Amino acid sequence: MTDTTERMYWLAWTQLRGIGAKSQRALCDQFGSMTAAWTASAAELAAIDGFGAKTVASIVAQRLTINPEHLYASYTNANPNFWTLGDDDYPTLLRESPLPPPILHYLGEPHSEDLTGQRPSVAIVGTRSPSEYGKRWTRRLTETLVDKGFTILSGMAAGIDAIAHETCLRHNGRTIAVFGTGVDVIYPDSNRKLYTAIRDQGLILSEYPAQTPPRREHFPARNRIVAALSRATIVTEAPERSGALITARLANDYGREAIAIPGTLDDPNLRGCNRLIADGAAQLVLDEQHLLDLLSGLPGLDPQRYTTTNPQTRQIPPNFPELLRRVLEAVPYEPITIDQLAVTLGLPGGELLAALSQLELMDWIIQLPGGMRYQRC
Repeated sequence: MTDTTERMYWLAWTQLRGIGAKSQRALCDQFGSMTAAWTASAAELAAIDGFGAKTVASIVAQRLTINPEHLYASYTNANPNFWTLGDDDYPTLLRESPLPPPILHYLGEPHSEDLTGQRPSVAIVGTRSPSEYGKRWTRRLTETLVDKGFTILSGMAAGIDAIAHETCLRHNGRTIAVFGTGVDVIYPDSNRKLYTAIRDQGLILSEYPAQTPPRREHFPARNRIVAALSRATIVTEAPERSGALITARLANDYGREAIAIPGTLDDPNLRGCNRLIADGAAQLVLDEQHLLDLLSGLPGLDPQRYTTTNPQTRQIPPNFPELLRRVLEAVPYEPITIDQLAVTLGLPGGELLAALSQLELMDWIIQLPGGMRYQRC
């Protein structure tokens, strides 16, 4: 845990209007700590890229109105459990995402395996008004994942989210709910019993302080945390205008897997899943074992534990073209972006794309949803 003084200044910076997560990261990078950033002069603040004269003047004026020590005392009284982005036990996967919340509140019992990403985590999300088909497959896939030791994440919304949490708890699994309210606000009220169960047996997270009521703009923001904390996001049923689709597309943006249950063309509640698959933004899942096969390539997982097949290492033949060999040897068994490959290999973009396409046709590598990530077969 970071020392109290540094936590105090992380909190103080969150109270300044116009200074979001990206700006706070820039401040910490520039000055080495949020404590040092608080006492930085106007000239020093102006040296940060993107901090114009108006922003700097606003910071200087607002700092005069805040007493960080008094703020910290009153805030921790109302919010006893929270991490700052500078804390050692802040969730690793979330810290590595593009826009982690500087303050993350929690309720329940944090497990180090979840915080460090050592225990594989999967998000299951979908519509608030599921059909029997959606309910059935949410339960089946959740049961399968719990049996294999995955942590199940969702947003505790009515419908698919609630079913995923409930199924996980019923099978003695580990579940995490990410709220768009304060961790002490039950929403919707129909999930009151589920809230108590997650609080007592799992973990509740939110970037919003205690007593924050539900606001429409909070829930899309909440979805980025769900996507970032999960190795993969599964959409089991969703219409085309659904927050679940936002979560799946964010998973793509963060280099995570997105998976969707296909559905009949007659059901508008499944058009969102079909759209994700059609756009290449999510992989189609056929059944429980197929899901485990899709997840077996996640970083840190033992493939033999999650699949029914024994993967064999395919040897590169001696007469393999030298350029293709170079590219293939640079592609790992876990996802890597084309930008990372370009930096590693130092190849022109067109030449690299041509080699990747040829290796894909030869079944040496696969291209993942989103079009810019590859991994070795």
